[in-house]
Amino acid sequence: MNYSYTIIGNSASSNLQLQYYLEEYKDFMCVNISENSNTALNSILKYGPDIIFIDLQKNALEYFQMVSDLHQYINQIPLIIGVSKNKEYAYEAIKNGFFDYWLLPYNEFDIRKAVFKIRKQTPKKETSPTLCLQSYKDYQYIETSDILYLKADNNATDIYLNSGKKVSAFKTLKTFENKLPENFIRIHQSYIINSTYVSGINYGKNVCVIKKSDVKLPFSKSYKQKIDIIKNKISKNTISTQN
Repeated sequence: MNYSYTIIGNSASSNLQLQYYLEEYKDFMCVNISENSNTALNSILKYGPDIIFIDLQKNALEYFQMVSDLHQYINQIPLIIGVSKNKEYAYEAIKNGFFDYWLLPYNEFDIRKAVFKIRKQTPKKETSPTLCLQSYKDYQYIETSDILYLKADNNATDIYLNSGKKVSAFKTLKTFENKLPENFIRIHQSYIINSTYVSGINYGKNVCVIKKSDVKLPFSKSYKQKIDIIKNKISKNTISTQN
């Protein structure tokens, strides 16, 4: 669910500053930096970014023409944000359908507002990444959305799927903990659970219940904070009957 972006501008320090601010947002990914309209147009057609940042301080008219030319090649124009030290090109930016116009120097609050605005107006559909298990010349692919939980087995890991199947991998549980999406949460020295499949949490018995099954996974006190995270995630979309 990443938003890809490209930066167009010949100020290296300004480009680096923008990248620095955007590093805070893990769903924003820089695919290219261009210094002029020709290389920029080529990179846009090559990488198809979701967002384009254009420094309009130099060659502004050339960049406006480039934006106009984009309509010849692509149906869906990326969101375009113009930046400059003054409002000289603000009206022209609006005429050309720019998503936003920022004044330099970059402001952390303005960037944060724009990021949230982009997320709200153009939400990305969540996709489930695929896990690749490799053993010598054998490759096995598993949709992470099909995984119920993972269990440590010495230096190997057993992966339990919603189909009832179990797949063994010759990797430690720690390896998977560092690579799986954020909905996979470690709750015990021996278990990582897919929080989307949790149907119940019993703090008295220290167990998590898996949806549509009799499986109850233990969680240890040292991971109680992780259990609280799961509970809070689930609670956001529940109807409470508490008095």
